[in-house]
Amino acid sequence: MDLKTFGIVFVTVFLAELGDKTQLATVLFASRESTSVLLVFAGAALALVVATAIAVIFGSTLSHVIEGRYLSYIAGAGFIAVGCWTIWQA
Repeated sequence: MDLKTFGIVFVTVFLAELGDKTQLATVLFASRESTSVLLVFAGAALALVVATAIAVIFGSTLSHVIEGRYLSYIAGAGFIAVGCWTIWQA
């Protein structure tokens, strides 16, 4: 097992998820008095696991068609485009 890769992925995803709209929605669900926090946790955790599984499968499949370096370029350009769009909208 490559613990370095595990650590890098964990820290990257953890930091990316902090304070995002998904976490804020989860906070709102958990704040309702009639809601079971265990069910909110389980639902949010399962949703993240399923979304991550889709991303891993898609990325693995795509890596057989496009070289990893180009995937990094595409992802970087996408992040820059989203950032520019966000600034433009502000």
